Amino acid sequence: MFEHISHIRVRYGETDQMGYVYYGNYSLYYEQGRTDAIKALGISYKSLEEQGIMMPVADLKVRYKGPAKYDELLKIVSHVREMPSRSMVFNTAIYNEAGKLINEGETRLLFVKADTRKPCSAPAQLIAALEPYFKFTV
Repeated sequence: MFEHISHIRVRYGETDQMGYVYYGNYSLYYEQGRTDAIKALGISYKSLEEQGIMMPVADLKVRYKGPAKYDELLKIVSHVREMPSRSMVFNTAIYNEAGKLINEGETRLLFVKADTRKPCSAPAQLIAALEPYFKFTV
């Protein structure tokens, strides 16, 4: 399993009138977490796009457990629990400054060829970067 931790500070414009993060902004936090996670593997979305691979979101599941507030530093924990094939799933947990789980979800992205818009397999570069996290020792 691959895990990456990111941090993001809640900006004023991300909150609603009650001072809580507007529910629609959590997907942006998920995106930040997975973008950072892929960068930590030595790959970027930009480099994948330059190779002709796009990664559109196919599914998004979100569970709200508590509020995030303006100016809080949130911890975003992104997990890849299975090797990608034609799609890649990120499980995300968001914690507030007190360490309390406030949001969790799952995002499934497809691998698509940019020129044909047809599904394809995960790029070899990504598979190679993830392999060490999925090897089991006996």
